[in-house]
Amino acid sequence: MRKRIELKEDWKFVKKEESLEEAFQEEGERVSLPHTWNAIDGQDGGGDYLTGAFFYFKGFDKPQLEEGESLYLEVEGANSVAEVYLNGKKLFTHKGGYSLFRVNLTSHIQEGKNLLAIRVSNRSEKDVYPQKADFTFYGGLYRGVSLLIVSKVHFDLDYYGDPGIKVDTSIEGKDGLLTVSSFGELPAKVKIEVYDKENKLVAEGSAKEAIKITNVHLWNGKEDPYLYTIKAYAYEGEEASDEVETKVGFRTFALDPRKGFILNGRSYPLRGVAMHQDFAGIGNAITRQEIDKSLAQIDEIGATTVRLAHYQHSEYTYARMDELGIVVWSEVPYISKHVEEGNDNILSQMKELIVQTYNHPSIVFRSLSNEITMKGGKGKKAFHLQLNKMIHEMDPSRVTTMANFSTMTALNPFSAISDSTAMNFYHGWYTPFSFLNGLRLSFYHLCHPKKPLGFSEYGAEGLINLHSEKPKREDDSEEYQLLCHAKIYKAIDKRKYLFGTYVWNMFDFGADARNIGGDPGKNHKGLVTFDRKTRKDAFYLYQAYWSKKEVLHLCGHRFLNRALKKETIYLTTNAPSFKVLQDGKEIFTTTNSTEKFYSFKIDLTKDSLIEAVSPTQKDSLLLHKVDKPDLSYILKGKSNNASWEKKTK
Repeated sequence: MRKRIELKEDWKFVKKEESLEEAFQEEGERVSLPHTWNAIDGQDGGGDYLTGAFFYFKGFDKPQLEEGESLYLEVEGANSVAEVYLNGKKLFTHKGGYSLFRVNLTSHIQEGKNLLAIRVSNRSEKDVYPQKADFTFYGGLYRGVSLLIVSKVHFDLDYYGDPGIKVDTSIEGKDGLLTVSSFGELPAKVKIEVYDKENKLVAEGSAKEAIKITNVHLWNGKEDPYLYTIKAYAYEGEEASDEVETKVGFRTFALDPRKGFILNGRSYPLRGVAMHQDFAGIGNAITRQEIDKSLAQIDEIGATTVRLAHYQHSEYTYARMDELGIVVWSEVPYISKHVEEGNDNILSQMKELIVQTYNHPSIVFRSLSNEITMKGGKGKKAFHLQLNKMIHEMDPSRVTTMANFSTMTALNPFSAISDSTAMNFYHGWYTPFSFLNGLRLSFYHLCHPKKPLGFSEYGAEGLINLHSEKPKREDDSEEYQLLCHAKIYKAIDKRKYLFGTYVWNMFDFGADARNIGGDPGKNHKGLVTFDRKTRKDAFYLYQAYWSKKEVLHLCGHRFLNRALKKETIYLTTNAPSFKVLQDGKEIFTTTNSTEKFYSFKIDLTKDSLIEAVSPTQKDSLLLHKVDKPDLSYILKGKSNNASWEKKTK
């Protein structure tokens, strides 16, 4: 059976662009994995974070290999070009910073001590994506690195990071059917066992044959994300020589251009968020602890879908999405700029994404690209047709989509290439008039009534230290972000035909070329701060719309010093009945309401206690009357919301 040896501790990192021999002579610094060299400078602004090709060194003793066994190196993520050396010999180059890859070391390993070197580059390359984007391209070995020992007869490890088996599921009446095969080569004899959630064996069989699960329990989104465990055993003679395990779910889905998303035969609105993987002070060198913290907040807000932007996320992230019942929009970093030199690289990255994530029931969408009409080049349409065809050949059970740049018109045939399409609109932020979001969605739907349509990005910057009694576009205040989302979501709520909608973004994230709101190096459109410590007021707006938990939230907990005599108070709630009090006196009440967002005026002549009370919830604000506006709440100077375009690669 296979064995795994994690190579986590005691790496030497040399942050100089030198040859292998010269770098090895350097003292370097001792690091453990995951690691990025841009954890700080990739988030501090200026667009000048360190890019280069730097070496990681790790010495190890040759593991004991039995006769016929093979030794593989497995790298879970190295951004974005990685060269692998063993004992001074270059063995492999991988281009693509977000997917797993393996290298067969068997014929190159030597007795006793061995020296592994991995050179990682985050420099811009004409043939590697992403080319240009509004996020930091953190360099480093930012996920795990391991050695794998496998028997002579083993499941495939060589085909685009293949997990070994691919599982296709279908439903016939009350029963489920599954077939186990492989993108690569399957061993001659394979035994399959299927276990339910209680770890009871419910079916067994062989590879490439249909295996029936009677009275199958469906994977039913957040309500019941039921998973089965598949164990596959490869045999050498009569002995099992290798084992792989995966989880699967049985579900049906459809996109109705009039009714939106259909899960297991019923309407299931996909309302959710987009998410980058990085974290404040850590960059993309996150662990399961950071992933779990992020996903817990996504679950808390009540989202039913997540757009995992703009690249392949970790295997652990997809597995947790399966367990949480969250429908996933998956994509590769084909973003912002098309260059023909990168066509092969995107095909390769898409193959890796499909092969490595094929078994996850949470994944419904394979996105072709994001805002690719923003910049460059020839051959875009032809390549999108090629990419779309390849996805359908490799992964026919899922639907393709794409996120289109805001300037694309409804009549542009480019958006019709994929099975479904979606728009990135920022009316109310980059341009005025938030009502245009809904009008443009309606116009597209009118022009293409048979094309499933989504809303792939929308939002506004909001910093928790900036506040306004008269919020306006581009003041970067928490209040304007809240009001912008409240207006846009009203438009979304009316348009039931939208298959999915995605707030940009769930969390603030690193975008080193940005200079927004006096806090450079970040995109602040998140509903939660970069460190995941503070939920902004807009978070509670969406929680009121989406969560089954009762929400009652008075907005403005960080905006307590008020200068106006007539102040506006905002409240988000899904409670049908509640009342608001000022200094103990009832000033607002409602019963049997379906509204989620309220605003009301109060007279503020002195410090006042504002309280909101429902049968099960309570919230309060102690507002302080001040003579003049508190200047600490107000942005000094002006944000440059287009700053990233000039400074990114």
